[in-house]
Amino acid sequence: MHAHSYTSEGIILARKNFGEADRILWVYSKSHGRVALIAKGIRRPKSRKRGHLEIFAKVNFQATKSHSLDLMLEAEVIDAYPEIRKSLKKVSLAYYICEVIGKITHEQEPNVELYDLILENLEKLKSTKRLKELRLEFIHNLLILTGYWPHDKKLSDPDTKLEEVIERQLYSSRVGKIISS
Repeated sequence: MHAHSYTSEGIILARKNFGEADRILWVYSKSHGRVALIAKGIRRPKSRKRGHLEIFAKVNFQATKSHSLDLMLEAEVIDAYPEIRKSLKKVSLAYYICEVIGKITHEQEPNVELYDLILENLEKLKSTKRLKELRLEFIHNLLILTGYWPHDKKLSDPDTKLEEVIERQLYSSRVGKIISS
């Protein structure tokens, strides 16, 4: 292990090609919260990691701290959720879950309960047919866990509430960027 390296389990939230052969991966990790990692050489034809690191795959990874993005050293897929990938509607919902988590969380703020919530929903998504219910329940639980909604109060319109929260998050990060640039 390098100095400052760490291992964790995580769910891939998003990815973006970078440079010639690299890719940036945003991962919601069990022990570090949301992290942005650079996977070097992953897009080269010979790369072993290449095919597996799909959005909403559950992985074990090792990374090392760096002055900019942390560097992913190793990654091994624990579950790629093939049952979900057979259905376009389920894939869309899994992507939605990942996108929402990416927007509502901040980097490096671990929340194991939140990590468990993502896993629980991906597990349910494997077999459920009630996608809308799953989605609304996910939002409700997410807002409770992130402190935006009291746990004993009914939430009549989860979507609108979530939009407000995300808009506030994005707005505050935009303002932050303007101030710090």
